[in-house]
Amino acid sequence: MADATLPLVFDGHNDTLLDLPGREPGTERDFFTRGARGHIDLPRAKEGGLGGGFFAVFVPGKRLAATTDAISTDPTTITNPATPDLDEATRVAMRMTARLFRIEERSEGQVKIVRTADELAQCLASGTFCAILHFEGAEAIDEELNALEVYYRAGLRSIGPVWSRPNIFAEGVPFKFGQTPDTGPGLTDAGKALVRACNRLGVMLDLSHLNEKGFWDVAALTDAPLVATHSNAHALSASPRNLTDRQLAAIKESDGMVGVNYNVGFLTADGNNDPAMPLETMVRHFDYLVEHLGIDRVGFGSDFDGATMPRDLSDVSKLGNLVRALKDHGYDDASLRKLAHENWIRVLRKTWKG
Repeated sequence: MADATLPLVFDGHNDTLLDLPGREPGTERDFFTRGARGHIDLPRAKEGGLGGGFFAVFVPGKRLAATTDAISTDPTTITNPATPDLDEATRVAMRMTARLFRIEERSEGQVKIVRTADELAQCLASGTFCAILHFEGAEAIDEELNALEVYYRAGLRSIGPVWSRPNIFAEGVPFKFGQTPDTGPGLTDAGKALVRACNRLGVMLDLSHLNEKGFWDVAALTDAPLVATHSNAHALSASPRNLTDRQLAAIKESDGMVGVNYNVGFLTADGNNDPAMPLETMVRHFDYLVEHLGIDRVGFGSDFDGATMPRDLSDVSKLGNLVRALKDHGYDDASLRKLAHENWIRVLRKTWKG
């Protein structure tokens, strides 16, 4: 079981809803059964001290159906995946959202989809595993934003306007190591309308996959804190998926936060995706982000079930290894609680309407 001396972690991002059915025939798994495949199931979450997280609804597109959210240091291997159309995206988003609702129903009170910051805090205090419904890419949202209203009432509380590809709202950054996030134009008119609608409803905007011009467009429009749920420091690892110092300064000014991504290729100095990477490399990103943002604006954002994990974090049952590495590095108990979950509660209280 989890180490009771360590705080429960609330995590900024996972792709478990995508991974549960299996990436290929015969690899499906059950959320309530401890397994050897994938990164998160409920038994392993309890072992590792994971109290919940943002559960992403992601529409892969045909060329990504059997791959993971990974990068390559070889630019010749980078291709822009096709953006799914609204019909395809709606079918997939409905199926994945229903999958999360069915997990909650089957759990008999063990799992709760939270819609307010108070519910999140109560679940973490009681040990109820909590989930936030998140859309990673807004391809299932129509230009008139009718679907946004419906999904919000169903429980959607967080949305990334893009994944790493363009859509009608904005452009995402490609997975090309050695490049900055300044990779294309900013928000479209529809994207600006999406930002305003999310502010009105109290839906958190996740800037993790958005390019730099889009980031600055959001910063100029939003009245909510700037948040990147699963990104790292570009100064330490020059992936366009990571945040520049100037972006970090804007996040700090907005009183937002960043969740540290465990994907090896977003952590290493050369973009190497070798799972043998030591946890000290990840601790350096925590240090850098805390230095630039302050201890109140950094959290965990694993990308479990969607990326290459370090060997010492090969699944969620090993999450305590990271928390202990931070503790051994000098983070005291109060700081660990902030990093583990208190900062997420704080920023969601400032963003959500309830």
